[in-house]
Amino acid sequence: MSVDLDAICALDGHDQAALVRTGEVPPTALVEAALARIAALNPSLNAVSHIAADHAMAAAARADRTAPMAAVPYLLKASMEYPGFPWVSGSRACIDRVGQNRYPFAAAMDAAGLVPCGMSTMPEFGLIGTGEALVYGPTRNPWDLSRSSGGSSSGAAVAVASGMVPFATGSDGGGSIRIPASHCGIIGFKPSRNWNLRARGVSLIDDLLASDGLYGRSMRDTIWAAHTLRQQPPGPMALDRPLRIAVSLRGLDGNLPDPDIVAMIGTSARLCATLGHRVAEKEVPLDLPSLNRAFDILWSYGAGEVADIFHAKLGAAADEKLEPWTLSLADRRASITPDDLAGALTAIGLIDLHLEKFWQDYDVVLGPVAGSIAPPLGLLAPDREFDALWRDHFRHVNHTQLQNMAGYPGLSLPLFAGAGGLPAGAMFWTRQGGDDRLLALGLALEQVHPWVHRRPTAFP
Repeated sequence: MSVDLDAICALDGHDQAALVRTGEVPPTALVEAALARIAALNPSLNAVSHIAADHAMAAAARADRTAPMAAVPYLLKASMEYPGFPWVSGSRACIDRVGQNRYPFAAAMDAAGLVPCGMSTMPEFGLIGTGEALVYGPTRNPWDLSRSSGGSSSGAAVAVASGMVPFATGSDGGGSIRIPASHCGIIGFKPSRNWNLRARGVSLIDDLLASDGLYGRSMRDTIWAAHTLRQQPPGPMALDRPLRIAVSLRGLDGNLPDPDIVAMIGTSARLCATLGHRVAEKEVPLDLPSLNRAFDILWSYGAGEVADIFHAKLGAAADEKLEPWTLSLADRRASITPDDLAGALTAIGLIDLHLEKFWQDYDVVLGPVAGSIAPPLGLLAPDREFDALWRDHFRHVNHTQLQNMAGYPGLSLPLFAGAGGLPAGAMFWTRQGGDDRLLALGLALEQVHPWVHRRPTAFP
């Protein structure tokens, strides 16, 4: 049987699974295509940190052809523990760590027939919005190799955007699914808190802020993945009425994004209006400085917990293994008082109260994912001088943290380009539990303005 491996890589997960289900290709062909694509592209992109060829081929060979995604390959994020796979989490402190546990998330993927064929790259413990971990080196953007792929689900987004695999796991504690999706030109869906399988962190803050998800290039793949992780089959994906959409451009720092991002959001808003939705400019009525400070406190606390774990395990050697960004973030915790932490948690608890009237007038918010297109590699590198890095990092990454603190769902869609024709995501978000409304809106937008045919340079 002659199989066109490149043609397979151009398909989404549903179409790949259909090839196996109908017997058009053997189950191992999908994994062979992914492994060949990884071998061809990973030397230049650096998106895959571990290739599990033997495991993947054996799993594909015994695949149940009736499973929804039988033998379809995917990548695990390096922070997602999986039995027998390296569990590096983007850190030199974990270079020899091997996974022992299979979390409910990965178990659901296995049960659906998906085949893990390796691990993607990520920044150290997901604490920064770029894929430039010192343990791997930079993960490059497939649209422009000189630019960042975003973070923290860096390699996952690059692998899906470049056609290595149709699916890859991501996690989002402050934008870590949506930011790489925006920079790499794919869909990035962060579900509501408790909407899907999670509960895997050693940190309460991690599980408070973070949601797991699965990247895809098509909305049908994204919808299927979201509901599989919810352990609930999707119902009809159609909006029951036109939506009231508020366009809100300011980040937690109170500033506007770059002019090209403002223009891209305006074009996205007009597209929504052509579908009959009521669109109006309306900034979200929240105390942005208090929420900005709240995320600062929680993020520093999270890094401090990481540092505590590895200082207890490695002693003084942890200072050599952990990256400067992680250690400096952890040092910030020393200046945070119990009153500061109480204030942060209070500010988060007031979000729903402050938005109660807003949600009576609007269904969905449209805004940017990041303050600009993907920045040049090096600007957010974790070994830069800390104060300058902090300033540049949170100037770029301050539009996505609100949804994590509030537990709201967010969806980044690659509708239109930013400066230089590079990808820039338009983010739609809503109140907790409104996940299906976002997914249905994404499907409707894809139908009138499809994006799957748009491919980066690394995906001929």
